[in-house]
Amino acid sequence: MLAGLSAAFGAGLLWGLVFVTPLILGDYPGFALAIGRYLAFGLLALGLAWFDRRTLAQLSRADWLEALKLALVGNLLYYASLASAIQLAGGPMPTLIIGTLPVVIAVCANLIERRRAASTDAVPWRRLALPLAVILAGLLTVHGDARATGDRADYLLGIGLALCALACWTWYPIRNSRWLRARGAGLSRAWATAQGLATLPVAIVAGIGYWLWDTRLAPGGAGFAWPLGPRPEAFVGMCILLGLAASWLGTLLWNRASHLLPAALVGQLIVFETLSALLYAFLWYRRWPTPAEAVGIALLTGGVLLGVRVFRR
Repeated sequence: MLAGLSAAFGAGLLWGLVFVTPLILGDYPGFALAIGRYLAFGLLALGLAWFDRRTLAQLSRADWLEALKLALVGNLLYYASLASAIQLAGGPMPTLIIGTLPVVIAVCANLIERRRAASTDAVPWRRLALPLAVILAGLLTVHGDARATGDRADYLLGIGLALCALACWTWYPIRNSRWLRARGAGLSRAWATAQGLATLPVAIVAGIGYWLWDTRLAPGGAGFAWPLGPRPEAFVGMCILLGLAASWLGTLLWNRASHLLPAALVGQLIVFETLSALLYAFLWYRRWPTPAEAVGIALLTGGVLLGVRVFRR
């Protein structure tokens, strides 16, 4: 339990970086940030694969197809949707939608576990209701003053993309956890590297497609200063940081937590990502949280602790 919680906490700290990156690189399109991040992740995985070459060689064709699905949905599609949603609808409402992940994942995971006759991970809904309600109350308190801004069509499209990102990251941790727990221990690092290797060709194809669209098909010509944008040093540096820390190391830690803990509990622990994103945002804006934000953060933390108690047995 302690090892799994520590791994999930570390993954949340690293994944929180992806929310502050669009603030640091506000002059870069969300899709370009997603492509850059996962190109870096894939290239780093090529070098890291040497350390896990024997384990990777044992993966079957079905395993590599699974890694490709997880990379496409949980990596590229999720982050492209999230970053674009924030740009189109503003920050508060997409963050509110993504912030419901602990509740949505826990509910979906528990539904799946309860359908399995021999499952030992499912818990009665009456025991799960309180921690989920507290987490949801915290999220609503933190983001309770969200307002729609800008063009209505763009706002609605942004909400749709945020829901797409929510669906991607509801599916990803449940699917990833089931794959890991069906196999033996010791695969966390190799499986993170495998997903990086699977991400690389997807990111390359997506980058070429985006370049063709932006330079050949987009109205008014290229909207992005190819190949590295207006601030290449900052862009490359952040992509390397996200590729190594948020993608590879974060995935490694999350894989370990998924192997050690029930899927419904792991789903609740994604709240660490939300808390980390809030912390980094406060540091970026150089301010303390408002009273409502402080109450919401306390509720989020309390909900996680209640969830740990529910699954501790």
